[in-house]
Amino acid sequence: MSNNDLSGTLPLCLANLTSLQLLDLSFNHFIGNISLSPLGSLTSMHTLQLSSNLFRIPISLLPFFNHSKLNLLNCHENEIYADIDVPTLTPKFQLRTLDLSGQGDGGVFPKFFYYQHKLEYVDMSNIKMKGEFPHWLIRNNTKLYTLHLPNCSLSGPLQLPIHSHVHFSDLDISDNYFNGSIPTEIGVCFPSLNSLDLSGNGLTGGIPSSFGKMSQLTELDLSSNHLSGIIPQELIVGCSSLYELILSNNSLHGQIFPKQANCKELFLLLLDGNQFTGSIPYSIINSTRLNMLDVSDNHLFGIIPSWIRNMTFLRVLDLSENNFFGTLPSSFVPPQIREVYLSNNSLQGPLTNAFYNCSKLMTLDLSRNYFTGRIPDWIGNFSTLTYLLLAYNNLEGEIPIQLCHLFKLRLVDFSNNNLSGPVPPCISLRRYSDHRSIFSRTSNFSMTQPLEVTTKNALRYFQGSILSLMSGLDLSCNNLTGEIPVEIGNLDKIQLLNLSHNKLTGLIPQSFSNLTQIESLDLSYNNLNGKIPQLTQLYFLAVFSVAHNNLSGRTPEMVAQFATFENSSYEGNPFLCGPPLSKSCFSSSIMPRFSEEDKKYHKKDGGFVDIDAFHVSFLISYAIVLLTIAAVLYINPHWRRAWFYMIELSLTNFYYFLVDNIPFVFRCY
Repeated sequence: MSNNDLSGTLPLCLANLTSLQLLDLSFNHFIGNISLSPLGSLTSMHTLQLSSNLFRIPISLLPFFNHSKLNLLNCHENEIYADIDVPTLTPKFQLRTLDLSGQGDGGVFPKFFYYQHKLEYVDMSNIKMKGEFPHWLIRNNTKLYTLHLPNCSLSGPLQLPIHSHVHFSDLDISDNYFNGSIPTEIGVCFPSLNSLDLSGNGLTGGIPSSFGKMSQLTELDLSSNHLSGIIPQELIVGCSSLYELILSNNSLHGQIFPKQANCKELFLLLLDGNQFTGSIPYSIINSTRLNMLDVSDNHLFGIIPSWIRNMTFLRVLDLSENNFFGTLPSSFVPPQIREVYLSNNSLQGPLTNAFYNCSKLMTLDLSRNYFTGRIPDWIGNFSTLTYLLLAYNNLEGEIPIQLCHLFKLRLVDFSNNNLSGPVPPCISLRRYSDHRSIFSRTSNFSMTQPLEVTTKNALRYFQGSILSLMSGLDLSCNNLTGEIPVEIGNLDKIQLLNLSHNKLTGLIPQSFSNLTQIESLDLSYNNLNGKIPQLTQLYFLAVFSVAHNNLSGRTPEMVAQFATFENSSYEGNPFLCGPPLSKSCFSSSIMPRFSEEDKKYHKKDGGFVDIDAFHVSFLISYAIVLLTIAAVLYINPHWRRAWFYMIELSLTNFYYFLVDNIPFVFRCY
């Protein structure tokens, strides 16, 4: 009965099927408390599939205590709740496969586990339970090969059954509150382990060298703990089958890889957020299948090696937030690279040929370095480029028009450089993208490096699924000139637009009213003039600034989101009036009083011109100039003689000009 979009409570007549051995109700919309359902009468069942419904299931499994043949129970993605006053009973079932993962508060670790001795697969993910790690469960079930207890609120030291004969292959106890050190005998206890995830706990101390005895280990995740010390050589040498090694966000130090490393099967290496020092060791190149290398946020230094280009399987490279210096080698990454993060280093020089052949590049983050020169024209060859961040460098010249050939762009940040010239009118930005990090396609841990964008002088970081929905253009803090292209208003899916701190002139395009998804709009510190267009229909706008321009007229009506913007959004525009500014639009200090019927006032560029007053002021100014010249000539004889000499010379020159150019006229005389 699975995958049928069925709903409601289970029919009571189901209790009549007393000989039923297998029942699959998964992927429907059934509701109700299992304790009150007819399932308690089906004692002949050996397999019961209830996953992905809306059942309420007690964590004690009391309704199934009489199901002596039950060996597989799958309750994944239902509501698990804690029983009250559970009677002291012994269950008749001996489960082999149990899946209670999903959501819920189970209270304490369920007691029925104490009576189980044939368990092979247990998944209690995301069920909140109090207590310590159930090491006795491993000891009592010698055939147990998979135990998943992530995000279960378990705490205390991590105790292991030292003399266990369990042939574990998969242990996941991540995102709990375990503390203390990792037991030194872990490699002895679980020599056949394939996957181990201890991430997201409070574990301290070093990484035990006994990990090297896990010759079959393919996936190891110790990230987000408080581990210290070095990476033991035994781990890198002994675990020759390692496919994923994740040690992010700890306090590990020393070299990131020993010279003897020979992890040929390594596909994923994440060492970010530690205190590793030294340069990138050449031994990494022995990991010929390495697909993702992340050593960001460490203390690495030196010149970025050119041999990285020989790592032909590499798709994601993150060396950001280190102390790398020097220029980028020519074509230093393999042509098939997809994501490159080099931000927050001390790299310098031009970008001449660093990424020339990387036609499949999706993300390029070179922000916060000292790169110089122009943005290369070959940027237009990156047809799949989605995120381009070059902020906080010393780049100059115009924004290349080749940028308009990139139709998959979603986020562009050129802020805080020395770029000049106009804003290209043909930039195209998308809102949604099918771009995902290569990592998310190969692992159950979705990751994309956080991208940093400046919005109204505040840093914001976008990552993961939020980043996949983000679209923005930041050209702030440059020397851009000219008018804002009307075409920018056609980017109707854009969420961030920052053109502040430039030398832009002209009007704010009326087409900006089309930016219906915009959340942050900053045009401050330019030379814009005229009126602010009607923007009150931009309902998602949370950050807005047109401060320090030459705008005039009335501020937008204080309705909807515009009611939240303060004086700082408009300040520095002397001819702008209306709330939240203190200047009233009816004040004589702002503009002269006039009536709607008075045709003498003509509207121009958002202001008003009194034609009669203009004529009078012009004639008076002209008369003052003439009287000033006459007074100066009368007072100063030297200037008077020079004046008349200049007039005489001008007349003589004019006479001979006519003689030379119109001789026929003078011959007639």
